[in-house]
Amino acid sequence: MSPISYKDAGVDIDAGNSFVEAIKSDVKSTFDANVIGGIGSFAAAYALPGGYKDPVILSATDGVGTKLKLAIESGRLGTVGIDLVAMCVNDLICSFGTPMFFLDYYATGKLVPQNAQEVVAGIAEGCRRAECALIGGETAEMPGMYNHDDFDLAGFAVGIAERRDTNTVANVCAGQVLIALPSSGVHSNGYSLVRKLFFDKLSMSLEDDFNGKPLIDTLLEPTRIYVKEFKANKTYIKALAHITGGGIVENLPRVLPDGINAVINKKDLRILPIFEFMSHHVDEEEMFRAFNMGVGMVWVVDPKDVDTVLERTDGYIIGRLQEGVKGVTLL
Repeated sequence: MSPISYKDAGVDIDAGNSFVEAIKSDVKSTFDANVIGGIGSFAAAYALPGGYKDPVILSATDGVGTKLKLAIESGRLGTVGIDLVAMCVNDLICSFGTPMFFLDYYATGKLVPQNAQEVVAGIAEGCRRAECALIGGETAEMPGMYNHDDFDLAGFAVGIAERRDTNTVANVCAGQVLIALPSSGVHSNGYSLVRKLFFDKLSMSLEDDFNGKPLIDTLLEPTRIYVKEFKANKTYIKALAHITGGGIVENLPRVLPDGINAVINKKDLRILPIFEFMSHHVDEEEMFRAFNMGVGMVWVVDPKDVDTVLERTDGYIIGRLQEGVKGVTLL
């Protein structure tokens, strides 16, 4: 019997090594002065930033979901890495955490270095937008676990905050104003419903025209990262909610104390064309529970600071807080 190798079993060590070499420049482009050492250690090291009186470390993890299926089917892998970073760091800032570093996990049935490099380049771009360092990751080639070109991603973000700033619920009260920061599109939630509607029910294709460009362009638009806006306006924000799965109606209550109701005027929402189209086929209540509807983040701001925030961002007013049952009322 002839000897068998790891490559015969479906794992190519040489391909993995070439991939690591190929991504080094992208990874290093995200490094800041707090990164200790280089690429290749068993664990990554990052020095805690100074200037904090009572620092706490915050963490967030997430994936991209079935949006990955569209990226794989279209062969366009360059933006899902941005989505991965966005889904993690946008959660982090909701606890007033400033992102410090990011790690990724890439699992596939067969490692194609060029594809993996494209994904990691997107992760590095996301880290640059989030002003955090990509200091580590893991690539797992697992034949038999994933079919054909399928792969999955997981991301892990770590940030830092003053302990006193993390309890944002304590800052929230009746009379405060709700400011919406627009989303860039569907972001990274609800894609099982998106795929069911467009490709199963409506029998559309990735290249079908939607608003003057291929549908896939709209569906793969990367999730907006709000870190820079948060850092520039931190002193004016009382609380903030990342609008992900569950939509406004389920995410905004997470930053409200008992006895406070968020009243939002639906007519004031700048609903994106993709959601307007889908609304012809999906009940309105389901739309607001599954999608961001054009609102990527909601900031709670004192009335005296509203004009300043509106001048410094592309945000707009969508409602106010009042006394009542904790939750969201859509008018």
